[in-house]
Amino acid sequence: MEQQNQNTPLAPGNGAGGKAMAIVSVMLCFFCMGFVDLVGTASNYVKEEQGLTDTVANVLPSLVFFWFLIFSVPTSVLMNKIGKKQTVLLSMVVTALALLLPMFGNSFPLMLVAFSLLGIGNTLMQTSLNPLMALVSGGENLASQLTFGQFIKAIASFMAPLIAGWGYKALIPTFGLDWRVLFAIYFVVSVVATLMLWTTPIQGDQKATEQLPAVGTQFANCFRLLAEPVVLLSFLGIMCHVGIDVGTNTTAPKLLIERTGMTLDEAGFATSLYFIFRTVGCLTGSYFLRVLKTRTFFIISVVMMATSMLLMCVGETKTMLYIGIALVGYGNSNVFSMCFAQALTAMPQKQNEVSGLMIMGLFGGTIFPLLMGFASDAMGQIGAVLVMALGVIYLFTYIKQLKTA
Repeated sequence: MEQQNQNTPLAPGNGAGGKAMAIVSVMLCFFCMGFVDLVGTASNYVKEEQGLTDTVANVLPSLVFFWFLIFSVPTSVLMNKIGKKQTVLLSMVVTALALLLPMFGNSFPLMLVAFSLLGIGNTLMQTSLNPLMALVSGGENLASQLTFGQFIKAIASFMAPLIAGWGYKALIPTFGLDWRVLFAIYFVVSVVATLMLWTTPIQGDQKATEQLPAVGTQFANCFRLLAEPVVLLSFLGIMCHVGIDVGTNTTAPKLLIERTGMTLDEAGFATSLYFIFRTVGCLTGSYFLRVLKTRTFFIISVVMMATSMLLMCVGETKTMLYIGIALVGYGNSNVFSMCFAQALTAMPQKQNEVSGLMIMGLFGGTIFPLLMGFASDAMGQIGAVLVMALGVIYLFTYIKQLKTA
């Protein structure tokens, strides 16, 4: 049964100041959403410290994104019951716990638990935060607004390898905390963001006032939406987007190590470079999506990604590889927002359900790294790049789903 609060803007009683505070609170949560991208950096350090193969090390980022398959749709059902803000707050608590655990050690089993909790918390957050952003902002220019949220998220992403590298070099002699200082810093930020959102009133996010169908019926109604072509194809587009995102995050440093002989600390800059250009892409994309047709900007983005795959396949110098990493960072920066907004605006009366399905597409972050791990162990890092290239090929086929207006 539909609910009355699916796309309700902030009530006028909030006032300009209240709306501004709500937007700031939500954007700080977008920053915390970016904590999930530390998995690429962390998995490379765990691999080096414990002598793991690519296949085993890639279990860590794969495990994080596995939970998107399990919890995305249940989270959409939970939102129907308790509201968007309460679901975001729950996600922040789980995320904070995940960030706290590595302070007690860096064994592989402990990191598996921490990364699992990080994945569960991020699933709850991504499923509920995007609809909450639509609620707070009123729903206009949704692709642009979600892109700006992704810009804030990307800041946390590109800072992660820089903080980890600083901790690895500067803090081991003094505190013994090494690269795990990253978790400590982000834990503090997550606590601040939780308190800020908790104390910020957001009107229009009422719980369901009517009797909800049985949980099984809600699940069935949600999955039934995959019969809609735009929903299914957008779901697959998001799978490819996040697979390429996580894949580049973990593979870029390995490419530089394999092709140029860099050390891990030196090659870690590749991850930062990816996220720097992804951050720039999100910031500029929020403007371009207002002045260009979505289809035009999507085509430009995918062409950049295809060029990057070619450079990463054949590049043997730092310059060529850096250009390839930068291009995929910029090109992939807005794919999520465009696919998500395309599905959400196609079925505005089913925002919670569509959001759950789209976030379930982040399960691509499990499939791609596993396939890339097998491919790179068999062929070298070019095998991993070829797996990502398959995702880029699919995104070319998605172009016809985008509106021309």
